[in-house]
Amino acid sequence: MNCLVDGNIPPSSGLSSSSALVCCAGLVTLTVLGRNLSKVELAEICAKSERYIGTEGGGMDQSISFLAEEGTAKLIEFSPLRATDVKLPSGAVFVIANSCVEMNKAATSHFNIRVMECRLAAKLLAKYKSLQWDKVLRLEEVQAKLGISLEEMLLVTEDALHPEPYNPEEICRCLGISLEELRTQILSPNTQDVLIFKLYQRAKHVYSEAARVLQFKKICEEAPENMVQLLGELMNQSHMSCRDMYECSCPELDQLVDICRKFGAQGSRLTGAGWGGCTVSIVPADKLPSFLANVHKAYYQRSDGSLAPEKQSLFATKPGGGALVFLEA
Repeated sequence: MNCLVDGNIPPSSGLSSSSALVCCAGLVTLTVLGRNLSKVELAEICAKSERYIGTEGGGMDQSISFLAEEGTAKLIEFSPLRATDVKLPSGAVFVIANSCVEMNKAATSHFNIRVMECRLAAKLLAKYKSLQWDKVLRLEEVQAKLGISLEEMLLVTEDALHPEPYNPEEICRCLGISLEELRTQILSPNTQDVLIFKLYQRAKHVYSEAARVLQFKKICEEAPENMVQLLGELMNQSHMSCRDMYECSCPELDQLVDICRKFGAQGSRLTGAGWGGCTVSIVPADKLPSFLANVHKAYYQRSDGSLAPEKQSLFATKPGGGALVFLEA
């Protein structure tokens, strides 16, 4: 196959451009071969294939690439993969703003360290609750096996883990394994030399973030009068947790979030993997023109001229459809 690839998503901006490319490649290959797979099967295959570059990514980007539908947000859940429509408020728009700090997930170990910290936290929580910890890989599995709510999992985390960072030796003592077993059987190749793991903070972030997602859906369904304000508050809490508990923000993202809130966003948070890339803000529709003008001036028009934003650095967006193949008749 000879393929020409084109796109208008800023690279390394946390807007799933790499996953979009993988999904596009998968769809094109199937089409050329005259084969068919369901969108769910395709999403799972594409998520798995991306891990060959060494990044222990999830499957959310690939899932929305295929399962997105125009006019509706999606609640995405895994094991098994499924997507549920969520109607967003009509009086607000979501605005993307690029911090212009590029984050190459494959070139750093930040992303994989977080994955391993969550994996280790899951194993320690499972051990604490007398579950078969060696088979556990994800924090969600611990909650599912215990059959309790996310709020209850936060209480279990408080009991089981301490806020001070763990070193590899302490983790080995807790699990009753050797350092060699930890390195070769649990850690990924680029996290084997990490000396501290913040298990408490990462587990608290994941369980509280999952709870916020469900709260967001509930507010959208119930549609109270102050809906946009409530959704904005959840987004603000989310950014705070990303910044302080998961530590995947950066100074430029924090500054951009503050600017967006100052000029009318009800809520603003980083989006994508973090450590750079974009923010997403919820903005009342009637404030959109002034919001865009003020954020452009405050963040992009700097006196030193260091940021020359392209057109796609700041824009309003709405849910569109997923990946499609157009064939010429």
